[in-house]
Amino acid sequence: MIMGAFIPGLRRKYPPHEYVSAVLLVVGLILFTLADAHTSPNFSLIGVLMVSGALVMDAFLGNLQEAIFTMNPETTQMEMLFCSTVVGMPFLIPPMLLTGELFKAWNSCSQHPYVYGVLVFEAMATFVGQVSVLSLVAIFGAATTAMVTTARKAVTLLLSYLIFTKPLTEQHGTGLLLISMGIALKLLPENKPPQRASASSSMTKIQKHSEENIIPFENEDEEKRPLV
Repeated sequence: MIMGAFIPGLRRKYPPHEYVSAVLLVVGLILFTLADAHTSPNFSLIGVLMVSGALVMDAFLGNLQEAIFTMNPETTQMEMLFCSTVVGMPFLIPPMLLTGELFKAWNSCSQHPYVYGVLVFEAMATFVGQVSVLSLVAIFGAATTAMVTTARKAVTLLLSYLIFTKPLTEQHGTGLLLISMGIALKLLPENKPPQRASASSSMTKIQKHSEENIIPFENEDEEKRPLV
């Protein structure tokens, strides 16, 4: 939402309750993550920093995509997905070559051929998810899309705790409560002034104006009409 105010061609402005909703969601996820740091032995601070950087870039990308959809309505979701993937490849391939991860992954796949099937299935699921997200961006905007994806992440975290029987603490519950409050606040309808009165008044003005233009012509016809 903050990034959307600085993107050229977008300059989004949101009502106050949406900012409160976003703050509740962010604070709820922070509490949930910090609680996970105490219960999960594989928690890493570097991972949190990397995820934070990814969120900043994701905020920029979502608003940029919304600006492109707004300025160029003929842009399709397929074109946006293709361009986003092509632009991201130069940033991913060189680090994989330098660190040797690309060759390690290739050798691991050759030793375990079933991984190819898993990758194909994951690629198909990612494609469906990305097209759905881009459709949300094009129709509802980047902020609403971020709200939906954040709620999805919260549900995924909760399901992981329920399925793998991780310990849930009071801090987890507080975080989930704040996330739920943020989602509920986002769903509140906006209070917009009624437009029917202004529309009806403009229609009456148009009708009066048309009647004033018609009456002189009718009087002229009556004057020119013969008496017999």
